[in-house]
Amino acid sequence: MTTAGTAAAAAAAAAANAGTNAGTGTRPGTDADVDTGTGADTIVAAEVLVTSPGRNFVALKITTAQGMVGWGDATLNGRELAVASYLRDHLAPLLIGRDPARIEDTWQYLYRGAYWRRGPVTMTAIGAVDIALWDIKGKATGQPVYQLLGGAVRDRILTYTHATGWDVPQLLDSVDARRAEGFLAIRAQSGVPGLDTVYGVTRDGVGYEPAGRGAAPAEEVWDTDSYLRHAPKVLAAVREHVGPEVRLLHDAHHRLTPGQAAGLGRALEEVNLFWLEDVTPAENQEVLRHVRRHTTVPLAIGEVFNTVWECQSLITEQLIDFVRTCVTHAGGISHLRRIAALAEIWQVRLGPHGPSDVSPVALGASLHVGLSTPNFAIQEYMGYEPLVHEVFRHAWSYADGHLHPGDRPGIGIEVDEKLAARFPYEPAYLPVARRRDGSMTDW
Repeated sequence: MTTAGTAAAAAAAAAANAGTNAGTGTRPGTDADVDTGTGADTIVAAEVLVTSPGRNFVALKITTAQGMVGWGDATLNGRELAVASYLRDHLAPLLIGRDPARIEDTWQYLYRGAYWRRGPVTMTAIGAVDIALWDIKGKATGQPVYQLLGGAVRDRILTYTHATGWDVPQLLDSVDARRAEGFLAIRAQSGVPGLDTVYGVTRDGVGYEPAGRGAAPAEEVWDTDSYLRHAPKVLAAVREHVGPEVRLLHDAHHRLTPGQAAGLGRALEEVNLFWLEDVTPAENQEVLRHVRRHTTVPLAIGEVFNTVWECQSLITEQLIDFVRTCVTHAGGISHLRRIAALAEIWQVRLGPHGPSDVSPVALGASLHVGLSTPNFAIQEYMGYEPLVHEVFRHAWSYADGHLHPGDRPGIGIEVDEKLAARFPYEPAYLPVARRRDGSMTDW
């Protein structure tokens, strides 16, 4: 683990103890009589923690003059150190002396003040700050964050997990195991004949972690035609096995053309999927019109989106049924709520990204949004290794196919910093993909 609050944070803390402007609510570099808040409390330290208990995570710790501590998640799979540097070198110094209660003002300050807006690194860094400030506000008021967002609109949050198998029998065994754990919604992914590696699946059936340790990404070979011939038969077999009640999901992972996506959707309509995810890269959003015209299968997209503007056309034209933006990568709780509000008008629901590459801090924040947001449909929950639960101690819980954020004040997360320090960062990257002819394609 590395601590990157740096000298700026330490100097600010010392200044606060000495009664200087770092503890009086004024921003560094402003006149002493320009107050950014009520003066009731101020931020005195912002530290970036990078730890790797099985996989890499980035956490942000914000401390106030009154001793309140808030935690945010800044994990961006394969680009963790870029976000850590953005926070350490650019945002942490700006936070010193600010009023932690002014969450929206801080969000606007960091977003509009950057000039170079949007993008995954910027929005993940802002998201970490936002989540940490909501954590502080909850602790300061003695309430779980979902109460500050208007209170619960449901008793618990439906969740889905992953079932994988290299062949159909192995996949069905995995589905049965997930059902035995109580899951009511399951994403099913299988191997593809003729390919040695496939997204979301391992040959040995053990847990899947897409980011591989090493100095460079692994290169995988992909064949879309083989996948399209195989996937409908596999998913039909799963549906026949589980019956009509289990919610089934599947992820095409950005790999199809619009025509291929439309064809797959039509082929899967009788399977009655809960959703078909990421059928095509969404940078060119107009192509989703073609997909929508040719299939009624519910579509989910958005895990790589970072702001409401990436979602806007897909939502307002009702080209998707579920938006998948992650609370960490989309600017935190404050901005995810804006996305949810726009989506609600157009009867689009939220199903946020939640694999093992976002930390339990982010999952906790997402669950507080989920419990208090009417059009929140489902939360992905891939699970974590036991060691991750030890480093990130959390109030959220799973039972009977559902998650709940818990009622501890704030987000409900505490980090064991001493344990985290035992697991330093190790380079790891998501794979890249090439077609059989050697040309690059989307992974």
